[in-house]
Amino acid sequence: MQISEMKNKTVIELRGELDGLLQEQFNLRMQKGMGQMGNIHELRQVRRDIARIKTVMTEKSQIGDTQ
Repeated sequence: MQISEMKNKTVIELRGELDGLLQEQFNLRMQKGMGQMGNIHELRQVRRDIARIKTVMTEKSQIGDTQ
């Protein structure tokens, strides 16, 4: 997901995205631990998306924007 798309979402929508990505990260870590992971780059991409969402959420909280 692009940063510009994230900035257009509300904090509630971002929290939902974050929850989904955290669940996906957990599932990918489990696959990696069992040796079933096909695309290793997916885990890195999910971690970066989580960081992007947290950054946008922090920016929104600092300016008091709930949208």
